[in-house]
Amino acid sequence: MVSHQQVRTQSLPEQDSQMEHGFLGYRSTFMLDFVVSALVLIVPLLLFSLYTVKIQRNFSLHKKLQIVLGAVLLVAVSAFEIDVQIMHGGWQNIVNQRETPLTLEQFQDVRNILYVHLIFAVSTPFFWATTLFLALRRIPNPPAPCAHSSLHKKLGWISTIDITLTSLTGLYWYYMAFVTSV
Repeated sequence: MVSHQQVRTQSLPEQDSQMEHGFLGYRSTFMLDFVVSALVLIVPLLLFSLYTVKIQRNFSLHKKLQIVLGAVLLVAVSAFEIDVQIMHGGWQNIVNQRETPLTLEQFQDVRNILYVHLIFAVSTPFFWATTLFLALRRIPNPPAPCAHSSLHKKLGWISTIDITLTSLTGLYWYYMAFVTSV
């Protein structure tokens, strides 16, 4: 395990341009700020998708929204992971770009929050993919209530709760890693 001090001494090359930082006004990365923005948008879009199916009974729109949301999130998270892991060498190097460094205790808190976030962030794509895959195979086209609907509702709610917890913990991690000051 790398200590906080060892992480602090791993330096990134000097960054020439503000474009290499995030656009939310903190010293994160563009992709981290992009994913944080997506986390803010995903829950309201999911709620709208649920509204279209539960209230409007527009099963086709619900299907399209879920496929688009799943695809956009898959691409965004893949690009994010490439950015964090390959381009920046891990989240610690990004957090260490802060103008005011985190104390050891703050760094440990940020790490622990990230671990909780990862429980949801890792499980979400599996729940969502399972929900989508089974729906595409078992729900008729055009979509309508069927024998699979009961299981689909359960999987859908599990996926919705999981992505909501992913969003909340991810936003909390970003706040603690970049927004709070010493």
